[in-house]
Amino acid sequence: MANIFAGLEKLGLGHAKEVEVLQDSSPQKRASGRKEAEKKELTEEELIFEKRYTCPVCDHEFKSMMVRTGKVRLIGADTDLRPRYLGVDSLKYDAILCPRCGYAALNRYFNFVMNSQAKLIKEKISKNFKKPKETDKPYTYDDAIMRHKMALFNTIVKNGKNSERAYTCLKLAWLNRGKREELMAQEKYDQKVVDELQEEETELLTNAFDGFVAAFSKEDFPMCGMDQHTMMYLLAELARRIGRISEAKQYVGRVITARDVNNRIKNKALELKDLLREQEAAAEQN
Repeated sequence: MANIFAGLEKLGLGHAKEVEVLQDSSPQKRASGRKEAEKKELTEEELIFEKRYTCPVCDHEFKSMMVRTGKVRLIGADTDLRPRYLGVDSLKYDAILCPRCGYAALNRYFNFVMNSQAKLIKEKISKNFKKPKETDKPYTYDDAIMRHKMALFNTIVKNGKNSERAYTCLKLAWLNRGKREELMAQEKYDQKVVDELQEEETELLTNAFDGFVAAFSKEDFPMCGMDQHTMMYLLAELARRIGRISEAKQYVGRVITARDVNNRIKNKALELKDLLREQEAAAEQN
């Protein structure tokens, strides 16, 4: 092959003859490039950090692991709005637990505790609470589920709003799903454990649905960071997942016919309507 860079050695650029004019776009070259890119992806340990909190119930200062929101990358979401991020399940880090008194809540609710609620928590939780083992490493799904169960228990004890109870149930359901998916990704797994996680997820989704329905007409929007139409879409999808198809159709219809709904939620509702139609057709064939 002719050396098209012949003559440049006179200018001190003899190595130019080794340069390829066009980038190698062969599969092997592309695969190598992907591997290099994958090496640069941050690990879960690199995506979390310790954040300091002061417990609003007992004034104890402590640290809890949190996700570096500026570094995580959203790669998608489930139909019930469960977010999926690259390299970390950020849901594992949403429940804050005071290691001294046992007060716990989702991050958005942690600092909002009335004196009467703090009294209830001290009486019904703190007296018997045993300090958990602390860690500065990524939380496992078991760690996260325990922390979110404590958040749900606290919400019940302090007579929290239906929306807070429902949202905490929803987060717990998502964590059960995450643990189940993690187990099923292994070469060998215990099917009984997988089935139990699926059963618990369904129960939690049912509680979330009923709680949001109870809150819908009594609490103000935005609710749990969602506007009215997003909440109606979520209710439709939760109803579908727990087998309450007629209610799912009612809520999805309300979203589709709403005049001021944004296009993103309306499109998701239209997709859900098609999914419901397919489910009904499949059920009739069986």
